[in-house]
Amino acid sequence: MGIAVSHSIEATLRVASAFKNDSQQKGNTMLYTIIGQDVADSLAKRLAARPAHLARLHALQASGRLILAGPFPSVDAMDPGAAGFTGSLIVAEFANLAAAQQWADEDPYVAAGVYREVSVYPFKQVFPQ
Repeated sequence: MGIAVSHSIEATLRVASAFKNDSQQKGNTMLYTIIGQDVADSLAKRLAARPAHLARLHALQASGRLILAGPFPSVDAMDPGAAGFTGSLIVAEFANLAAAQQWADEDPYVAAGVYREVSVYPFKQVFPQ
């Protein structure tokens, strides 16, 4: 399993680096972080809204704009079980902050009440180079 995880991380870093180079060449897009912080006991709401949430992430990935995405486990484990998650992180490319904020506001986890707060920040990737 360690090999698969390591390979996955390496692949993610290669993709992130390629996105950085593409963004610099385009000059009209930037990376943004979207951080959603869950309400207490969000697991049931997460599970109900997850298919729609993942569909949007798949679409973002298909467009070549998703760098990485995933949840924050509530406990120190890849599968937190009933402990659930405390939030999520998405790093993706958008035309501007307003577009990133709009995309975040339309997330099914927002509509389902999974997130108590969503923050969107411009992000400047420095590493990997």
